[in-house]
Amino acid sequence: MAVQTPFPPVHFSVAIVGALIGVVILLFGRKLFWLCVAAVGFAAGVEIAPHLVHEPSPLLALTVALVLGLIGALLALFLQKIAIAVLGFLAGGKLAGAIAAAFLVQYAQHSAVIFVIGGIIGAILLLVLFDWALIVVSSLIGAHLVQSAIVLPPSGSTVVFIGLAIIGILIQAAWLRRSQA
Repeated sequence: MAVQTPFPPVHFSVAIVGALIGVVILLFGRKLFWLCVAAVGFAAGVEIAPHLVHEPSPLLALTVALVLGLIGALLALFLQKIAIAVLGFLAGGKLAGAIAAAFLVQYAQHSAVIFVIGGIIGAILLLVLFDWALIVVSSLIGAHLVQSAIVLPPSGSTVVFIGLAIIGILIQAAWLRRSQA
């Protein structure tokens, strides 16, 4: 007879935490800028953990993600312009990698270059067009975090990502217009 534990496995917790943070970022990314930066740090931590330790435990991956998320939040609160550039760079690089993976068969050979170019473009966009760039970037990040927590076939995953990103952009744009009026 198998023993059931009252707590789900840690890797399940990482997906749930990521999805919940994704929903908040999707809908409130511009208003909660510090949380958006923290979410990017969290997502980067999940990606970086396997490079720090070969086959990290789910607890270590969650810890690295939370530490990088906390560093991102502190940067956003105390060093806003630097945090904006860092957020733009990381988000632009991550999104460029995701786009390259979707459309290029052998993107892995050029993944570092793609990340850097996407990062530079993301940093410039976020600094110049802060409100609108933050709306778009936070909607894309939120949609990515939610979509990556859901197990779907690739075509369904793409439809969910695009639909969530559009919803996030529309909701945040409406709030921006309302606050400017």
